[in-house]
Amino acid sequence: MAKTGNPVPDLRVLPDRFLPHRYAGASGDFNPIHVDPESARALGQPSNILHGLYMMTVMARAVAEVGDGDPRRLKRLAVEFKAPGFPEKELSVQGRVREVEDGVAQVEAKLVQDGGDVVEGKAEVSAKA
Repeated sequence: MAKTGNPVPDLRVLPDRFLPHRYAGASGDFNPIHVDPESARALGQPSNILHGLYMMTVMARAVAEVGDGDPRRLKRLAVEFKAPGFPEKELSVQGRVREVEDGVAQVEAKLVQDGGDVVEGKAEVSAKA
């Protein structure tokens, strides 16, 4: 189990241009802003955007590493979506353990793309599954 001040282990992913289509198939969310670049541009975006829940899962995967990589130890994750994320641009998770009390780590993290925060979150990770 992590200690207060420990960083969230580094996680970097590069979502390819087809990821929004695969995620749409898995989630059932075929909103054109995710799968059609022209529709996204018509709404003022430079290209189609990643699904918010996909970005949340990237954060969850990184934060679970605080609990020795066991995803069952991630007990709570609350996020705020700050900006859209885009395919073909690296996403990285940055964070730290704010405190540990009674075997539960309180974690703060953010998902960053092109130097800007796209998702901010707080999580609880237990020492036990």
